[in-house]
Amino acid sequence: MKDCLFCNIAKKEVSSDIVYEDEQFVVFADINPQAPLHLLIIPRKHIHSIDHIEEKDKELMGSLILTAKKVARQHNLAGYKLHFNVGKEGGQVIDHIHLHLLADRK
Repeated sequence: MKDCLFCNIAKKEVSSDIVYEDEQFVVFADINPQAPLHLLIIPRKHIHSIDHIEEKDKELMGSLILTAKKVARQHNLAGYKLHFNVGKEGGQVIDHIHLHLLADRK
């Protein structure tokens, strides 16, 4: 989507603190962190929210979780939280599916 902030971050049209990227995902620091380490993991494919995933996105969503695990390992995290917000009423601020990775830096 042309006006999607996260799509523009993935295309590097908007600056962000990117900590990991591959052909499917981009991981960057949240600009309003809720924990000492707060990263957002987004697919390059625009999907509005969890409510908009389809059967064909099943593999992509599994890979999203595995990417979170990979990034957590790269940060040597002993433990961490993964969190989705779904819809405005569920606290989703940007209309592009994203997984929050939150942890203390120990």
